[in-house]
Amino acid sequence: MPQLDTSTWFITILSMLMTLFILFQLKLSKHIYYPTPEPKFSKTHKQNTPWETKWKKIYLPLLLPQQ
Repeated sequence: MPQLDTSTWFITILSMLMTLFILFQLKLSKHIYYPTPEPKFSKTHKQNTPWETKWKKIYLPLLLPQQ
């Protein structure tokens, strides 16, 4: 039974590890890493809409004047 002959195990395991290492490196080198997106700065302007005051009065009672 050739499986029990341990003299070839070292060469077999070493060649397997080297092959996997090389294949893994090739696989990673083919991958495209996109650069991280930069934040887009835009002008912000406050819109005065009629419902803003009502919204604050109903849902933010701590902003009301003290009684």
